Amino acid sequence: MVVSVRVKQPGHSGKGSFGWLSSVSARAVVVALSLSLTLPAGAESLRQAMAAAYQSNPKLDAERAKLRATDEDVSRAESGYRPVVQGSADLGRQNSLSKPAFSGNGQVDPWGYSISARQSVFNGFRTTNEVHEAEASVKVGRQTLRQVEATVLMEAVTAYADVVRDMEIVRIRESNIAVLAHDLEAAETRRNVKEVTKTDVAQARARHARAISATDLAKANLKVSRANFERTVGHAPTGVGNPQLKVKQLPHSIEEAWGVAEKESPNVSAALFQEEAARYNVDKVRGELLPEVTLEANYNHRQDPNNLYSEQSSTTVTSRLTVPLYDGGEVRARVRQAKHSHVARLQEIEQARTETQANTTAAWSRMMAARAQLKSDQIQVEANRLALEGVREEEHVGQRTLLDVLNAEVEYLDARIQLVTTRHDLVVASYQVLATIGTLNAEELELSNSIYDPEEHLLEARQNWFGIDIMHADGRREAFDAADTDNQPPGIDE
Repeated sequence: MVVSVRVKQPGHSGKGSFGWLSSVSARAVVVALSLSLTLPAGAESLRQAMAAAYQSNPKLDAERAKLRATDEDVSRAESGYRPVVQGSADLGRQNSLSKPAFSGNGQVDPWGYSISARQSVFNGFRTTNEVHEAEASVKVGRQTLRQVEATVLMEAVTAYADVVRDMEIVRIRESNIAVLAHDLEAAETRRNVKEVTKTDVAQARARHARAISATDLAKANLKVSRANFERTVGHAPTGVGNPQLKVKQLPHSIEEAWGVAEKESPNVSAALFQEEAARYNVDKVRGELLPEVTLEANYNHRQDPNNLYSEQSSTTVTSRLTVPLYDGGEVRARVRQAKHSHVARLQEIEQARTETQANTTAAWSRMMAARAQLKSDQIQVEANRLALEGVREEEHVGQRTLLDVLNAEVEYLDARIQLVTTRHDLVVASYQVLATIGTLNAEELELSNSIYDPEEHLLEARQNWFGIDIMHADGRREAFDAADTDNQPPGIDE
């Protein structure tokens, strides 16, 4: 976007005034604004930076791995439905000697093997409740993954906005150095012809030195922001530009934001699933007080057990009923303990709802405040620009001093920096609203063709009865046809 600025040129007098500096300052402003508001060709958009963070951020990958580990709890719980089969074998040497002599005396090399199987028929519904508890824990893990995903994307947004802000500040301050350098040069020239005093020159020199120092600090801040960007996104920022201030996924009102947060917030959803897991845990522990029925089968084979027999085999099938009578109250205490934990989870649901509503209100208020402040800052920049032009003209006719001009330049500089900062705050606050209500994720924002699907690994874990490898560690699915580039959804900042 190219900015066109019309500058009023003040007249020049025979006296060595600052009139000629007005055009220099105006041109510097035009250059600064053009650089700050023009997005370079081939620049990296905010959407692209968020997509890169989604694909490669180690924090997010680590949380996905943790969720896959939690998926295995379901497979472990479901193993209670299946039989346990064990085998054993032995080999030895036996030497028998008895008095009086016995026909079984002598040395033999016995060996044998046995196979046993145990199948639980009824265990007080403990396996069923354990499976349900594990499934609820997986749901909690998925909500935690959503929270981490939102955190990573929010860090990417903040890092991107920080780089843009600090680049703008560096450009503004560098243009200010150029203006103050001309001010200092003109002051020294006028001092040579006795039009200004040594004080005026010293003031111009002090402002110029301060501008250089502030620019050095701004450059250092930019380096820090670039480092944070690379840490979060996975590569150094290249050609970043101002993102759009309007985010299409934002709710239209705070009431709508509350409604979305009630349904989509991972904080609330995690609390609901934690309560579900606690409820099943109560039933699982209570099941230890119920009878247990198991079916056991054993087969034993012995070869050369002694000098009397060359081979022995036995097969047994047993149905076993175990009835718990009294254990000192340990199980009953754990039942009560589980019930108290369940009550705590119920209260945590209400706590999560109130916290989410409060956080949504706070995020929405910050966003609305930033919007209002942006309008005020734009007015302030324009007013300070006009004031600077007026002060220069008044200084030209002797109604203002050099200090007045320098002060007006500082006010104009501060207003421009504040505008850049407010724009940064508005972008961050807008995405913070999405993060708070639970819609800041790659699928909602359509950041990538390949969206991580946690369901895929859970199904694999449930079906894997024998394997120990984790070959399918990713679990992504196609959100839409990657080859159909013409139909891909537009970016949120395009």
